[in-house]
Amino acid sequence: MSFNLFPHNDSTKVTSKDAKVDPTLQAKVIIDSIDDGVILVDESLTIQMINPSASKLCGWNTEEARGISVDSVVQLVNDKGESLEPNQNPMHLVFSSNQATTNTDLTLLSRDGQNIPIRIHITPLVNSENKVYQAVAVLNNVSEERSNEQQRADFISTASHEMRTPVAAIEGYLALALNDKVSTIDTRARGYIEKAHASTQHLGQLFQDLLTSAKAEDGRLTSHPTLVEMGDFLEQLINDLRLVATNKNLVVDFVSGSETNSSVINAKQGGERVIQPLYYVYVDPDRIREVITNLFDNAVKYTPQGKITIGLTGNDQVVQCFVRDTGTGIPKEDVPHLFQKFYRVDSSATRTVGGTGLGLFICRKIVELYNGRIWVESELNKGSTFYINFPRLSSEKAEKIQSQITATNLP
Repeated sequence: MSFNLFPHNDSTKVTSKDAKVDPTLQAKVIIDSIDDGVILVDESLTIQMINPSASKLCGWNTEEARGISVDSVVQLVNDKGESLEPNQNPMHLVFSSNQATTNTDLTLLSRDGQNIPIRIHITPLVNSENKVYQAVAVLNNVSEERSNEQQRADFISTASHEMRTPVAAIEGYLALALNDKVSTIDTRARGYIEKAHASTQHLGQLFQDLLTSAKAEDGRLTSHPTLVEMGDFLEQLINDLRLVATNKNLVVDFVSGSETNSSVINAKQGGERVIQPLYYVYVDPDRIREVITNLFDNAVKYTPQGKITIGLTGNDQVVQCFVRDTGTGIPKEDVPHLFQKFYRVDSSATRTVGGTGLGLFICRKIVELYNGRIWVESELNKGSTFYINFPRLSSEKAEKIQSQITATNLP
């Protein structure tokens, strides 16, 4: 089921003298005049309509583009310049998902060979049988936006790198001043220096977070993925983290289970002792340690009393980790913005604890490196649970990767 939304005569004009304006012609004039590219495709992925902005962006004449495959006109490529597979291409996925999608980090290969950064929003058109028969794609050229972002990232990266050295020197001298074997200071002076030392450490952490966030945004974040069994990994990590919580008289639990749910996978807490499954993922353990540690430290900071639970569960497709606390919780209006750069919840708890507002942003970027997803569910004054999903490797796939790693390490 398809139709031509507009007539092919591009010179049609609507004037104030028209006694009655045709709604179709009116829509054509509006769509043809906007700066965003607009493309209408049918279920066979054939272009039914394309406006001048989309034609210019893709490098095709409007008449040439109508009636041919959208893959020929809107060539989406990855960072290696290779065409996206159908299971990665949003123009294909919209017909199987029945959902509107927005992709902000895509590259369009134009007809003249240019790689153009674009943002694309695709809306499905559904018939009475709830089947997608057409889809409207809106394309935005974000070259200037990406260039500005890159300039900001370069500045932040350079400034953070350069300022780390003098800050480290100041911190070192303050540490020497506090060393009884090196210098002698009175009680009042020691108090001042201790505050200066703590502030310098905070400043150093801010510069480090700025540098890490800049690398995460432009793809320079170091990553060495390997085969990781999350059960063993988390048990070892918890042993290292436990001391921080026990110093605050908080209980730390580790739970593992395989109970699944259609929307959210939850760990079974309590019950009889069972043989735990092996949860294999392909990630950089150092980066994932950074994520879990950040979530755990946040849980400790915002939990005055009670316990912190680290959990692991999954199904055939997903491995899920979670960090749950019984702390102050997060206001409902803040939850959607929590993983944005520099965003901090404005409350008495956050003002007393302090922070850079970059930790959760960095966590999200790291998780997305491995095709994962991170989100939070929280209730004010009752606690929060941060979830992380990673694609799960089958035992056969894990054995194959392990064999490749072993062969690579052989002399």
